[in-house]
Amino acid sequence: RHAEVAAALVANGHAYRCWMTAAEIAAQRAAAEAAKTPLRIISPWRDRSDGPADQPHVVRLRAPQEGATTIDDLVQGPVTVQNAELDDLILLRSDGTPTYMLAVVVDDHDMGVTHVIRGDDHLNNAFRQLPIIRAMGWPEPIYAHIPLIHGSDGAKLSKRHGAVGIEAYRDTLGILPEALDNYLLRLGWGHGDAEIIGREEAIRWFDLAGVGKSPSRFDLKKLESLNGHYLREADDARLAALVAERIGRADAIAPIERAMPFLKPRAANLNELAEGTAFLFAIRPLPIDPAAAPLLAGDAPAVLKAAHRALDALDGWDTEALDAAVRQVAEAEGVKLGQVAQPLRVALTGRRTSPGIFDVLALLGREESLGRIADQMTDQI
Repeated sequence: RHAEVAAALVANGHAYRCWMTAAEIAAQRAAAEAAKTPLRIISPWRDRSDGPADQPHVVRLRAPQEGATTIDDLVQGPVTVQNAELDDLILLRSDGTPTYMLAVVVDDHDMGVTHVIRGDDHLNNAFRQLPIIRAMGWPEPIYAHIPLIHGSDGAKLSKRHGAVGIEAYRDTLGILPEALDNYLLRLGWGHGDAEIIGREEAIRWFDLAGVGKSPSRFDLKKLESLNGHYLREADDARLAALVAERIGRADAIAPIERAMPFLKPRAANLNELAEGTAFLFAIRPLPIDPAAAPLLAGDAPAVLKAAHRALDALDGWDTEALDAAVRQVAEAEGVKLGQVAQPLRVALTGRRTSPGIFDVLALLGREESLGRIADQMTDQI
């Protein structure tokens, strides 16, 4: 099919057979480099038809050389290129295979493509493809060339900027699909002042008129911030299933779901959610994070002993009762609430950070909580 179109272009005078040698092309390339001008092949066969048809040759487009070509791009607006800047590009190679420039035009036409929406790094290609379309008398597509996404340094986004595969954002970085949808949409398009745009709203609102002309910068911190919003809005059961899969604990969805209301306000991604559940499944005695170990030194064992005694005396185990008991310990010991809560947090989770300490006590339950506190006391009760 591609060769058929190339032959038709030769027949109607918009393409020609070219027998330029590698040496002739090299000479023109060297001349262009010496003059510091773009390479535009000038073929001696453009206006000749006496070449040996049985010898290897290419088929070149006879590009217009005078005037200018203007594209009314739906994103970039009117863009004009002088035809003198265009070259006679190759349509068929000497082995008869088509080039990209020919193939994409023929395939789009044959498939009835009406709109060509692609990265603006292809804008120059549009000016090379339009002469083929016009030479064949085919309907011209409507073009919309979208700005590219750049990295935080302003360079075109690439692997050196980190994860660029969709799966990596999900599997490695713990980003929810709706957050990535929203972030990518807002990178190059806007609808008034709306920042949080769900999928249904995006489908309803999107149009090419809202696409910006300038490249945008991909900012992972902004993506994580947006992801945090979607985590807080997400269904607890759904998040629990995702976290359970992430930590290989399909049997523990129920306790993870119970903890989710306390975990997700602090998390920016699924990794942090998964990490936040670790204290639920830790085996006694808990490993203590070295950064948290100093909080168990000094007067901490005595404070823990007092807290253990007060908590053990409780009839109920709800957050209100737990809150009151810990505050009473702080008052009795003559210390601030944090001086009780901090060693308690480390004793219960092994870390400096966690959900609220009363939520942690409630989630772990009476027996497990008292056991973990006792493990960090220097003498037995």
